[in-house]
Amino acid sequence: MYTMMQACREADMTYQTLKFYCNEGLVPNVKRDVNNRRVFDERDVKWIKDLSSLKRCGMSIQEMREYLQLCLEGEGTIPERKRVLEKKQAALREQIRELQDSIDYIDYKQQFYDDVLSGRRKYVSNLIPTGD
Repeated sequence: MYTMMQACREADMTYQTLKFYCNEGLVPNVKRDVNNRRVFDERDVKWIKDLSSLKRCGMSIQEMREYLQLCLEGEGTIPERKRVLEKKQAALREQIRELQDSIDYIDYKQQFYDDVLSGRRKYVSNLIPTGD
């Protein structure tokens, strides 16, 4: 069994986050020790790690709650769970494309500035009138 702090270390999560997830009902079947403190088994810790992954995927608390509910309903909800994850995956892939576009823009501007500084290219600005 893991204490809250041990579970936090295992899942690389803050104590406050785990407590919040527990209070929001995102960690089902929370057990208590003789002092009424939350304790977690291996399966709980695995799920807590999954919650961290879902959060990094951009899931809101409500989306995590809905996903958890599907998980608790059993094997019959696997197709729906796959759809939920596919939707998140598509959104993440779009973010990657947007980030790559931003990197490409910066690469272009850096090369432009390098060319200007080295004398290979004349400086032209869209912001400064040339007097034409």
